[in-house]
Amino acid sequence: MPFFSKIIKPLLALALSAAVLSAEQGCTKDSAPAAPSAPAAPAGKPGEPRTIALTITEKGYEPSPITLQQGQPVKLVLTRTTEHTCATEIVLDEYNINTPVPLNQPVEVAFTPTKTGKLVYGCAMGKMISGVFMVE
Repeated sequence: MPFFSKIIKPLLALALSAAVLSAEQGCTKDSAPAAPSAPAAPAGKPGEPRTIALTITEKGYEPSPITLQQGQPVKLVLTRTTEHTCATEIVLDEYNINTPVPLNQPVEVAFTPTKTGKLVYGCAMGKMISGVFMVE
């Protein structure tokens, strides 16, 4: 058993470390904890869209999570600031949104949340890079 303890255990630990590190690298999304919800932008007049600026960085969609109100129209203004991500679009399946976001060019996407709860959006690679809207 000394052979097993001295050789095999360190090799197993090294292999496990490599597997965990490669799984975390994914689409360059780091594993930092989620930032607090973005402060609400002024709502304006009822029925007017709430404008929200989202930036796609090496960390993902920022800010996230964002709280939305059910029935209040939303206009997202997305700007991708990096080429080091698979998040080159925004996919929001529930609203049939799949919109490319070219590098350093603001893109507007509008929708109105119809259901309360957690709404996940993200990249086209199965939302490997994602963000969250909390709809109240």
